[in-house]
Amino acid sequence: MTITLPKDVIEMIEGKNFGYISTISPDGWPHVTPVWVDREGDTLLINSTEGRKKVNNVQKNPKVSVAITDSNNPYRWVLIKGRVKEITTDGAEEHIDRLAKKYTGRDKYPRSSPDEKRVIIKIEPLEVVKR
Repeated sequence: MTITLPKDVIEMIEGKNFGYISTISPDGWPHVTPVWVDREGDTLLINSTEGRKKVNNVQKNPKVSVAITDSNNPYRWVLIKGRVKEITTDGAEEHIDRLAKKYTGRDKYPRSSPDEKRVIIKIEPLEVVKR
């Protein structure tokens, strides 16, 4: 059952704080990568490209965890356990540019490549743990 994100968790997502997404590889081992995080309502958004391991993993197993650490206090963190409800290319290019502005101050994502197709991974939060 989807949950409503608490205000302090929303503040962590909206801040310039890095996330770490954990997906499950086909061999059963966790795969963890740093990511920029965003939200749309209570849905967590992660931008990536087709063919990346995390994207391939969630297509096979939609269960994920995303840990976000406070950039001002790394001992303050939040863990969001959830399920990927959609992977879409719609708006993904514009989304990565918004994330680049948030995290780097640049208007455009500097590492865009015409050879890559951007996607947004939409995660439905099911549980939140805070410290």
